[in-house]
Amino acid sequence: GMYFDAVCEFIGFVPEQVERDYRLFKDKTKQYIYISSASAYHKPVRDYRISEATTLANPYWEYSRKKIECEDYLMKMYRENGFPVTIVRPSHTYDLRNVPLAVRGNNGSWQVLKRMLDGKSVIIHGDGTSLWTITWNEDFAKAFIGLLGNPHAIGEAFQITSDESVTWNQIYQS
Repeated sequence: GMYFDAVCEFIGFVPEQVERDYRLFKDKTKQYIYISSASAYHKPVRDYRISEATTLANPYWEYSRKKIECEDYLMKMYRENGFPVTIVRPSHTYDLRNVPLAVRGNNGSWQVLKRMLDGKSVIIHGDGTSLWTITWNEDFAKAFIGLLGNPHAIGEAFQITSDESVTWNQIYQS
């Protein structure tokens, strides 16, 4: 008997999870926001400039392929049944406790940071010159809040990322 202004799905990783959400929330919410991932964009990258119009295809990472499947299902439910979905594709979002690293240790980010502080080597993607986009959590939150309750966001996909691309070497030197 409950009805929701918005449902925000941050931990839906496989189609079965969003299919369950559809069954639970169809006709029970004004908006369903699905957090996908910028990793779903086409790989290998055809152009370093990526927008919501960039095709989705990532043959390298199952996580990304599952996110694409989730998006496809939800958009199908929108087109066929009017399910009020909004897709959000963030990139690497970070804060003071979740720092942007390419590879984490068994105990998370902190053991990698300790290695860096101790002058020890750490693993970086490729040769460190590939571009990456990181987004401060508060910047993500401001954009995300703008989508909540916004009827123009229904049936649309939005990337919430920084406008700046940096190399992994730059990230690790910061």
